[in-house]
Amino acid sequence: MTRTSPRLLLRGGYVHTPADPHASAVCVEAGEVVWTGDDDAAVHFAGGADRVVELEGRLVTPAFVDAHAHLAQTGFAASGLDLSVATSVPDALDRLAGFARTSTAAVILGFGWDETTWPERRPLTRAEVDRATGGRSAFLSRVDVHSAVASSAFLDACPDVVHAEGYDGSGLVARAAQDAARRGLARMVPRTDREQAIRSALEDAARHGIGMVHEMGAPHISPPTDFEIIAALAAWGGRPGRPAVPEVQRYWGSQDVEQARELGCTGAAGDLCVDGSIGSRTSALHAPYADADTCGHLYLDATEVTEHVVACTRAGLQAGFHVIGDRAVSEVVAGLRAAADRLGTATVVQGRHRLEHVEMACPEEMAVLGSLGVTASMQPQFDGYWGGERGLYAQRLGVERARPMNAFASMSRAGVPLAFGSDSPVTPFDPWAAVRAAAWHRTEAERVTVRAAFNASTRGGWRAARRDEGGVVALGAPASLAVWDVPGDLVVQTPDARIAAWSTDPRAGVPQLPDLHPDLDLPTCVLTLVHGEVAFEESGALS
Repeated sequence: MTRTSPRLLLRGGYVHTPADPHASAVCVEAGEVVWTGDDDAAVHFAGGADRVVELEGRLVTPAFVDAHAHLAQTGFAASGLDLSVATSVPDALDRLAGFARTSTAAVILGFGWDETTWPERRPLTRAEVDRATGGRSAFLSRVDVHSAVASSAFLDACPDVVHAEGYDGSGLVARAAQDAARRGLARMVPRTDREQAIRSALEDAARHGIGMVHEMGAPHISPPTDFEIIAALAAWGGRPGRPAVPEVQRYWGSQDVEQARELGCTGAAGDLCVDGSIGSRTSALHAPYADADTCGHLYLDATEVTEHVVACTRAGLQAGFHVIGDRAVSEVVAGLRAAADRLGTATVVQGRHRLEHVEMACPEEMAVLGSLGVTASMQPQFDGYWGGERGLYAQRLGVERARPMNAFASMSRAGVPLAFGSDSPVTPFDPWAAVRAAAWHRTEAERVTVRAAFNASTRGGWRAARRDEGGVVALGAPASLAVWDVPGDLVVQTPDARIAAWSTDPRAGVPQLPDLHPDLDLPTCVLTLVHGEVAFEESGALS
């Protein structure tokens, strides 16, 4: 993705670059970084610059990459009803009734409810939703987006839902019923609404310093026409007077490898689900959930995993799967092993396949993933939101099974490449919060350094898409950059006391990053460049 973009000189700040730990200026031209250095040398680039940005001490970093997101759903969540703030069933219903009185949408969409935080410890029912909405069509997604409550009018418009596995009669949909409901929702929502939702999500990403998003489409999540909308927005952006939009890497979560190729996707990967979610009790486990008599649900087995990995490898596409529970991880790892036996380990490694979430892998399985070059695309805020001895994971699984989940440090030690994202709208676009969540994992043994988490959120995302040129401020690298107001100090931060202290000494020349201690405010983005073009700029912040 190269456009003719202006020459910009940014000077008077701190540039996070491995080339020079004391760099204070950077010049970009034709969509690439062409120079980094100090302010004295920057004078040689100022005369030919189309614009000189005075940083006034601000931090310049590579733009973040969100390695797992759902753009349309993110936009719909922003304009829909936020149920994450509801404190009880009556409170959720009151909020729903108020929203319904003013909404003119074809379908009332709600997001983010979590019954584990309510005193009633149960979802809403279809009858309650019908009364609150006055009988309108409504679809209210749980926070993990793996189950939802549908109104009677919605189910009347999508009659196949009630006959699908996972519909329980109360209006709660999961598994196949959830997939059918989301396909029905895609038919009911006008294309113009989807266009606005995707545009809104990309704008939100840019506001948070994100220059690339991995869009996880799938037949049960979004129509393939979303990719047409994304392409049209990319062509629209960056022209004179129009902001650029973050670059989008496309993934299609389907076993139809040829369709993924026709859609121009990087992989038949992403939300190709081997199982579901912990919150909806649909993740596949070896032993039953601690709070319900079920082991969850397995959607693909090892044989199906093998065939898909083989087909993708031969087609030159990435294979990948949504996998969370320990039984699901076992099936995926067995499938990857079998694919390597058939094709050869080197061939599978060259495919650079990926797994999404992979929250409950054991050390032996991590070792296999590392040996096969499989990227773990993970979401640090999952631990931030639901980890800990009293969090959702502990409620669903018990403390002992929950404690080692989202094993960032163990994965890294096993040689598994990491790429971090949000799974937005499950958690929001907030990359510094994700970096902090990884560095302050609720289980101390799984903490990584701020620098390692930052790399997984920048360069790791490029590499996860088999793009090795970006995610770093260096000569010839894509000029996808972000400029930050940093409320605290720039430091080399190692929350894990076991890390050698030498790296925190300024004489070591390690590039510095914001102090992300949990008691401090996070940096704020004031400028995002995508291949040298402005995708976001805070009004009045920069001269």
